[in-house]
This record gives sequence, C-alpha cells and structure tokens, in this order.
Amino acid sequence: MDTYSKAVKMLKEAITEAINKAIKNGELPQAELPQFIIETPADRTHGDFATNVAMAGAKAFRMPPFKIAQAITSNLNLENTMCERFETAGPGFINFFLGNDYYSAVIRDVLANPETYGSSDFGKGEKVMVEFVSANPTGPMHMGNARGGALGDCLAAVLDKAGFDVWREFYVNDAGNQIEKFGSSLEARYLQIFKGDEIVFPEDGYQGGDITELAQEYADANGDSLIDVSSEERKAALVGYALPKNIKKMQADMAKYKITYDKWFFESELHNSGAVKEVVDILTEKGLTYEEDGAVWYKNKEILTNKLLAEGKTQKYIDNLELKDDVLIRKNGNPTYFTADIAYHKNKFDRGYNTLIDVWGADHHGHVMRMKGAMDAIGYDGDKLDVVLMQLVKLVKGGELVKMSKRTGKAIQLADLLDEVPVDSARFLFNTREANTQMDFDLDLAVSQDNQNPVYYVQYAHARICSILKSLANDGITPHECTDAELAMLTAAEERELINHLASYSSEIISAAKDYDPTKITRYVTQLATLFHKFYNACRVKGEDEGLTQARLALCCSVKAVIKNVLTMFNISCPESM
Repeated sequence: MDTYSKAVKMLKEAITEAINKAIKNGELPQAELPQFIIETPADRTHGDFATNVAMAGAKAFRMPPFKIAQAITSNLNLENTMCERFETAGPGFINFFLGNDYYSAVIRDVLANPETYGSSDFGKGEKVMVEFVSANPTGPMHMGNARGGALGDCLAAVLDKAGFDVWREFYVNDAGNQIEKFGSSLEARYLQIFKGDEIVFPEDGYQGGDITELAQEYADANGDSLIDVSSEERKAALVGYALPKNIKKMQADMAKYKITYDKWFFESELHNSGAVKEVVDILTEKGLTYEEDGAVWYKNKEILTNKLLAEGKTQKYIDNLELKDDVLIRKNGNPTYFTADIAYHKNKFDRGYNTLIDVWGADHHGHVMRMKGAMDAIGYDGDKLDVVLMQLVKLVKGGELVKMSKRTGKAIQLADLLDEVPVDSARFLFNTREANTQMDFDLDLAVSQDNQNPVYYVQYAHARICSILKSLANDGITPHECTDAELAMLTAAEERELINHLASYSSEIISAAKDYDPTKITRYVTQLATLFHKFYNACRVKGEDEGLTQARLALCCSVKAVIKNVLTMFNISCPESM
C-alpha cells in the first residue's frame, strides 16, 4: 500500500475509534456508524485531508453536524496517524494537516521501488482484453487509427499498472464482404492495365491509389498470367498477393509506433472453425432469428426493447431509438460482418477474459448497444463489454487544416504521420485529449522542441534533473539515503506541493484505470514537471546545509524516477540530456 493510501486508512481508523469513544461516553447517541469519505481538498491551505463524517452522521445521530464534529474531535487521537493536527471548519468539516513523517515516507516509497512505484492490486489480476485499431486490411491506416493506437496502447498500460491482467489484440477483418470488394477492385485495376477503359470499375469498389499500385506490382511480377483464368481464380490470386502485403505493412506501422500486440486475430479463423455458424445456430435455437427475403435475420429490436424496458426506460424513449433487426446471413449465403463480430466477442469471453474493452471510432456508436444485446442474447453478460468511443482527429499546420500529404499528394496516412512527427510526440499528444472529444493534432507543436510541446516539456524536466545530479557529482556531492531529520527539512511550500503530487500517483493510476482514461496520466506527469520547475526556481538544491542538500537531492531523484516511470509505461523515451 502506498503512503497516501496508508495515511487515509490510518486516519479513517482514528475517526472511527473517536466516534465509538464519543458514543461510549455519551457525547453521541447510540447509532450505526455513518459511511464517510476522506478526500484531498482542492485548496490545501485548508488542510491536506478533509472528512464529511459530521455531515454524513447528522441523520443517524440526529444532531447538528458542527456538534457531531466537536464530539468526534474531542475524542480524536492522531498518534497512530500521519497527521499532526486538525481543525473544524464551516458547518462541520474536519480538516487534517499532515506531519513530517508523511512527506518523508513518500520519498522513501518512491526511491525504494522506482520502477514499480504507482502499481497497485486494484485490478486483482482480473483478465481484461483491450482490442484497438483493428483497421480494415484492404487499405492504409489513417489518422483515426493513429489516435486509436496511442489511446488503446496507453490504456492497456494503465490497466496493467493498476493490477489487471491485460491482453492487447488486433482484429484483422480478412474475410467477408470487404475482402470480396477488395478482390473485385484489384481485379478491375489489373484488367485495366491490359485492356484499358473497356473494363468498368465497380461502383462500390475501393478507389484508393494503393489498389492501383498493388495491381501494377502483381502485373509487373507476373505479367498477364491472370487474363485467361476465371474471375474467382483471378481475384483469389490478387487477394492472396495483396492482403499479406497490406497486413505486413500494418504490422510494420504498429511496430514503428511502438505498439506490440499479444495477438493478431484473423477473422478467417472464426469462419474456418465454424464459430460464425455456431452463433447463428445458438440464436436460432433460442428463437431469436427468422427468415425473410432469402436472408436470416436476428431479432435485435425485440432483444434491445426487452433489455431497455427491464432497465426502466420508457417505450417513448425506445421508439425514438428506431431499433431495427439485423441480417445475419445474406441472400447469397454469406454471413454479415455483424455475425462474425458476435462470434469474435464470444470467442473473447470463451478465452476467459472477464472484461472486454473495444476502442472504436465514434461512427460506430450505434453498434455498441447491438453488440451488448447480442452478447446477452447468446448467454453472455453484455455489461462486461465496454466500448471507448473515439472522436475524429483533424490535422493542423500553421493554423490551417491539412488533408493531403505533401510527399504523396494523397490523404494523410498513419505512415505519413510517423515519417513527419516523432513517435514520442504522437503517442503523448494523442493522449492529451479524452477519447470522447474531437481533437486538433497540431503538426507544428508535435515537432517543436520547446516547452510548448508537452512531451518535450516532461522529457526536459527529467533531463534537467539528470544534469543537476551530474553537476553535483562533479563537485563531489552524490545522493545518499537520507535520515528522518534530513527529510524533515523539506518544509518549503514548493517542496511539500511536489511531494503531495508524487504521493497521488497511485491513486491517479487507479482513477485512469476506472475511467478508461490515460489522459489523466499525461496531465499528471505534465503537472509534475511544472511543479518540479517551480521547486527548482524557488529552492536551491546545492546549499550551505549538507542535510538540506541531500534531502533536496532525494526529492529530485524521486521526481526523476516518477517521470521515467510514466514515460516508460507509455513507451515514450526518457532522455538524460537534451
């Protein structure tokens, strides 16, 4: 348990003991102990901790909160806590002020285990799968994939730090309608090379230049060998050539982006194993399908209506959703993407994952309720599927919107971004805005090497501390393990503020894990850098007092350790000089 959590636990026990004493000596009436919280005030000049116990107990004790607070504080013993004093405020708040032992313990905590500091057992080892990016392999990855990659990977890192057993997965849609369309598009471009404009390109085909390039590559290597074969054989050969190349490029882009998946799961595995057919059979056995116009349909509207009514939603609310049934098997006998997706999520649960987290683009918002309902329908818990919806990204340069790559003259792809912007900047900046907000990604900011660029600002704080340590080492001053008396010398407001921020790291990790929001950690570490610079400008590290110098060195080393801890967790480099 980290020092902050220990301090809260000790204080809660002391308050509970004081209430029991007050009841025993008649200052409070006999009643069930109230549920209360201990929190950190926004303005710490009013106290390091505050509790609402007096207000929470007003109903049970049938007394004004202020009198309850008096009864509690008259019996309160802070001897076994890390607090040195308290005061009451307002209608009955009790505020507590931490003592030197607390601040010393925080620094000792950090320096004892710098790599694992901030870790907790909050997740209790629960198996969680984070599926993210999962881009269509029929074309290059785009800006949405860039944001989703950074967000998903850093979310997985936060969950891992918070004590979950995390698995990262990329779902490759290498089967179904989009592959049919991919094959038809490649076929048309291939035939156009030899037969010209007499070959009409499919109306719903993929128009990207990458399709033309892949067809040309095949033709350059194999000539007109596919001209006289059947369409099915031709498409199979072209897809067999192009799809592995696209997937290999996706894997290379993810590797360059410093993302390593535990598994690349191929949709074709589901079809080949019979898993897709199995979910149709399950739904049919449950009476949740019907046939119409030669297709097999899933009773999505019925399932979701019943689910929403059970949750207390009104029929008017449900009607406004305009729910519809979904096709599972098309007229041509091929399953839809939705059917395969049901099978995929079933497969995830069958592999023993307690919670499934999907990172999807906001345009998939209508799919969330359908998939949760489908999980319920086949006998799983749809509430164990959580979807992080991610808004659009706009690229900005010089204050202007950028849509085309200068290098290729085409829409900007993930690969273009990683050629132009340092990977560290991309990973950090994409995690500075919550997923549910639209984002302007500033290309000028991302490549700048000044304090306006938040990742540079944080990295510079780390490098600055390394420089301080090196400079002092040249003067013969190296850090040693501080005594309690030395650490007790850290009493300046800037020092205490910095230590308090260090102490909150574990709770910030837990909060980010609870909310699926890694941006809390980029904000945390940016604030840590700010507080360090504030401390450095106010407090001279090398001073006349050797004990104070050592204490401040210990504080510098603690900040350095936590910055490295965060950046390493997010797979961002942590330079020692800049």
